[in-house]
Amino acid sequence: MVAASPLLDAGRAEADVIGQLQIGDPFDLLDDSLGWAWGYAGKDRRVGYVRSSALGDA
Repeated sequence: MVAASPLLDAGRAEADVIGQLQIGDPFDLLDDSLGWAWGYAGKDRRVGYVRSSALGDA
C-alpha cells in the first residue's frame, strides 16, 4: 500500500505525472533504488515510480 502520492513516468522529481495514488491504493513493488520505488500502482495497475518514502509497511 502507498500514501497519497503522484505516480511518475521516471524515477526523478522532474518526471511527468501519469497518475495520482490515494492513501491505501495497492502498489506491487518491482524495484526500489536511490529513493524511488518502481512498480504496478493503483487499481488499474499502471507501471510507474513513487518516492520510496511513500510506501507503507503493509
